[in-house]
Amino acid sequence: MPVDFPDWGRVYAFFRRWREHGLINEFHDRLRGRVREREGREAEPTAGIIDAQSVKAAASVPSVSRGWNGAKKVGGRKRHIVTDCLGLLLAVAVTAANIGDRDAATGLLTRLRGMHRDITLVWADGGYTGGLVDLCRAKLALALEVVKRTDNMEGFVVLPRRWVVERTFAWLMHSRRLARDYATLPASRRQ
Repeated sequence: MPVDFPDWGRVYAFFRRWREHGLINEFHDRLRGRVREREGREAEPTAGIIDAQSVKAAASVPSVSRGWNGAKKVGGRKRHIVTDCLGLLLAVAVTAANIGDRDAATGLLTRLRGMHRDITLVWADGGYTGGLVDLCRAKLALALEVVKRTDNMEGFVVLPRRWVVERTFAWLMHSRRLARDYATLPASRRQ
C-alpha cells in the first residue's frame, strides 16, 4: 500500500464492502459517463468492441481456474472485454485461458445487453464468427459485425474499430499489477 494510505486491512474492508454493495461498478459507470460527456458523446454508448487477451497466471492462481491457450502459447487466464468507441470498459469476464472466445462471448454479450440497453452494434475479430452472429441478432437484438483482415494484408495493419480494444489492452498491460494474473479467485479480477 502507498505510504499515505491507511492500514491495508482498513482499505481492504472498504473495498470488500463497496464490492458487495456494487458500488465499485457504480463508481466506474458514473465516471465513464462523465468522460463520454466531456468528449461530446452521450453518457450511454450505442456501440461496443469485443476482444479477449490471454494473460500468464502467477503460481498462486489455482489450477482449476487456469488453462492453456495453445494458439498464444500462454498458460493462465483469459480476459474478455467489451469497450465503447473511446476504449472505456463496458463489460469484463475472466475465464481459464483454454475457453474459446465465442463460448465466453455468449455470456458476456448477454450481460452487456442487460447493463447497456442502448447498445445495438458490437465489432469483433474473426474469432467471433459462426453461430454467435445469429445468436446476437435473434436473441440479443445486437448486430455483431466481424472485422477481418484480408488475405492481401501484409505486416501490421490498423483495422477499423478493432484498434480501440487493442489500445485498452495496452493500457491495462501498462499496470504492473495487471501484466500477470495474481488473483486467486477469478471474481476478484472483474472489479
